[in-house]
Amino acid sequence: MTLRDIDPAFNLLAEFGKATKGTTKQLGAMRQAAIFSDGAVPARLKALTAVLWSISARCEPCIAFYMEEAVKRGAGEDEIGEILAVASVMGGCVGEMWALKAYKAYRDCLAGNKERSEPSCCGGHG
Repeated sequence: MTLRDIDPAFNLLAEFGKATKGTTKQLGAMRQAAIFSDGAVPARLKALTAVLWSISARCEPCIAFYMEEAVKRGAGEDEIGEILAVASVMGGCVGEMWALKAYKAYRDCLAGNKERSEPSCCGGHG
């Protein structure tokens, strides 16, 4: 499944980038610097933090994207499970449901069901 399968609005991302005077590229650069680069906190943990934030915001495309990025950076099932436990506890029943969606995204990554080179739901390219 691609992000465009989750939300067809992604088909407009390039046009949106032009209409918003390049904000998608700017957000992509900020994302790269803040999340996808190692610093005092490894990028793997920052990507897991983005998963947690995405669960809280109930953004399904974000969950799928950041989960994939966390896995690419070496996040394993134990770490992912602990992060999803935090989401479940902090969010109650609703948090648990969205954490379950994140766990499915993790399982999809392992199964190789996510062949894509698309931006995140937050922009990235365009």
